[in-house]
Amino acid sequence: MTGRCFGDGDPLYAEYHDSEWGLPVRGEQELYERVCLEAFQSGLAWITILRKRPAFRSAFAGFDPEQVARFDEDDVARLLADAGIVRNRAKIHATIANARALLALWEADRTLTDLMWSHAPEPRTHRLETFAELPAQTEESRALARELKAVGFRFVGPTTAYAAMQACGLVDDHLAGCPVVTGAKPAARRG
Repeated sequence: MTGRCFGDGDPLYAEYHDSEWGLPVRGEQELYERVCLEAFQSGLAWITILRKRPAFRSAFAGFDPEQVARFDEDDVARLLADAGIVRNRAKIHATIANARALLALWEADRTLTDLMWSHAPEPRTHRLETFAELPAQTEESRALARELKAVGFRFVGPTTAYAAMQACGLVDDHLAGCPVVTGAKPAARRG
């Protein structure tokens, strides 16, 4: 492999791969945002969500869970009319429900950080060579999805949970030849 795990050919995607994907995220608001964006990504390409991320942040009050938890049906209608985001009623309702679940978690003197990171697996002993070798879900992501659902989160099945684990650094799925791993400058791909 001579390029990034993904993102070659698109500067926004490449920047996300190189500077965000797989790096540990521990902030409550940041984890909430990532979980919600992974839910919006379900059934779509991640680049679609990445390109819309500024609009998502604007539409969802910077993913401030205290503000999003107060969203009502007028906000849902506003969001459904916002062409800058993915206009999926179930995913919009899930984002609001997830904010409320996060506030309830805090009320119970718990954190999303601790909940998510308690499901981080032991690091792999070797790096995989291709994306085809990466699992879509793992026992840890199934357990994380169950626990998130148990505390009120929505749209967080085991595949979405695993994608969030990858994005937030709970697992390091950069491939063996990836420049993030090797420190090499990514080779240009010819199309």
